[in-house]
Amino acid sequence: MSEAGKDRALVLFSGGQDSATCLAWALDRFARVETLGFDYGQRHRIELEARGRLRAGLSRLVPAWGRRLGDDHTLSLDALGQISETALTREAEIGYAASGLPNTFVPGRNLVFLTFAAALAYRRGLRHIVGGMCETDFSGYPDCRDDAIKAMQVALNLGMDRRFVLHTPLMWLDKAQTWRLAEDLGGGGLVDLVVEESHTCYLGERGARHAWGYGCGTCPACTLRAEGHRRFVAESV
Repeated sequence: MSEAGKDRALVLFSGGQDSATCLAWALDRFARVETLGFDYGQRHRIELEARGRLRAGLSRLVPAWGRRLGDDHTLSLDALGQISETALTREAEIGYAASGLPNTFVPGRNLVFLTFAAALAYRRGLRHIVGGMCETDFSGYPDCRDDAIKAMQVALNLGMDRRFVLHTPLMWLDKAQTWRLAEDLGGGGLVDLVVEESHTCYLGERGARHAWGYGCGTCPACTLRAEGHRRFVAESV
């Protein structure tokens, strides 16, 4: 890998609150940042439509970020949706499986995402891979845990004979702190951009506008986002 590649990053960018904050975090740190989204038949596929608006908004918000923002990539992973009988990839009531995990858990999703991200980073000459995985305020997904991400970094480095660095800037932040990080990075403008343009709702609803953004307001993703925003606003007073 060239010396230039050591200061370049690839962000797993879904179009949600967490990945938008991670993209801002990367743009604030690296000389060149590319983005990668995945279409895996997710029920809330509308999140992919938010990606372009968020990239454009970040570029306008901080001109230096616009200069650092590189190519965008979208990969189709239909097979992942086909083998995942979950409430995130088919019409089903959101709840808990017999295992105790939420039935929105797509087995292997983050592991597959990171593998494809590393393969793309290998081809593009990028060293840093940034993801929004979080072990603090999350739905209990085992592939969001810090140990899983660290194990993936070891496996990817061994399997591809490269020195990738996996960054998870939200790993130990709750949702209120994630809102705060957005404010620290881009001020009220970034908070407003995340509210208006990012998408989190598992049901893919964009009708109702809440103080924290658009969504059904009742699914686990909306509940986490709403409660985090409430605490963020309360702590800002």
